[in-house]
Parts: sequence; C-alpha cells; structure tokens
Amino acid sequence: MDLDHFGLIAPLYNRTGPYTPSRILLDALAMPEGASLLDAGGGTGRVAAGLRERSARTVVADVSMKMLRFVGEKRLPAVCGPAERLPFADGSFDRVLMVDAFHHLEDQAVAARELFRVLAPAGRLVIVEPDIRRPVVVLIAIMEKLLLMRSHFLSGEKILMFFPQEQARFSVSEERNSILLVVRKAA
Repeated sequence: MDLDHFGLIAPLYNRTGPYTPSRILLDALAMPEGASLLDAGGGTGRVAAGLRERSARTVVADVSMKMLRFVGEKRLPAVCGPAERLPFADGSFDRVLMVDAFHHLEDQAVAARELFRVLAPAGRLVIVEPDIRRPVVVLIAIMEKLLLMRSHFLSGEKILMFFPQEQARFSVSEERNSILLVVRKAA
C-alpha cells in the first residue's frame, strides 16, 4: 500500500492562510460572469475558496479523501476521484484549474485528456506548476523523490504537448518559481 502523503499533510495544509489569487492567474482564467469552475487536484479547497466569488459554481475534485474533508468547511462541493477519470460530462465547466498538482498525477497524458474533455467549448484550462528550470524547484523535485511521492515534473512545453494541438490555443507565462499554462479550447 502506498503512503498517503497528502492525507498526512492535509491538516497542516488546511491551516495555511487564505488564498489570494494573483493578477496573472486572474487574467489567465478570465472568468466571465456566471462561469463554472473545476479545481482539479484541489486538495482542501484553499484555492477554490479564494476564487468562489468569481464563479457561479465551483467544484473541487481530488483523489485524497483526507484532503477533501476540509472542503466542506469552506462550503464547496467536493468530488473524490483521480484526474485521470473525472466523473463529469463532456464540456461541464467553463474554466478548469489545476494548481501545483500536475506533477503528482499518475498518468499525466490521460489526465490532460480528461481535463480537456470536461472543459466547455471556448473554455479555458489553467495549469500552474513549479518551474523545473528553477534551482529551488529542482531541490523540491529531489525531496519529493526521496519521500517516494512519485512526482514527475515537466516543462510547460512538454505538458502542452499532451493536449490536442488542432483543437486549442496555448500560452505559457511565468510567475516567481511557477509556470502558468493556458489552454483555450476552440469554440
């Protein structure tokens, strides 16, 4: 049985202060009025709670039940399941967000297809990931390997290759030690 790293850190992670989205993230999401938002790999719902006022419907999905138990405290709906098998119909969300979670996915290619599948036509998917080109992120990657977390950090360009190139437009930007990937689904 695998060690549940996220279950162990859930109470600590939940005690971090409230999340305030950066201007770069808000611009990347470009949330229209009445939009729905899926926070995939959303853990305790910390990020989703910081964005809920900008969305008509916000849902948190995560594989860790121990993380998700804190989502209820934030009065957000939670769904337990892996990003590789999202329990939502095609085109269910106007915006899909994944913050600091893509490198933890078991099958990144399958998860990318699922994230894209649940994204509505003309929707936006925003992935925020640690930038593996930064020395501090390399140290984090090494630490996560030593903790047997099975993390797999990729460059933004490699992540974007998982998405259907003919059905989307892409952009990459940087913020501190992270990259912001925006996938805009064709209408």
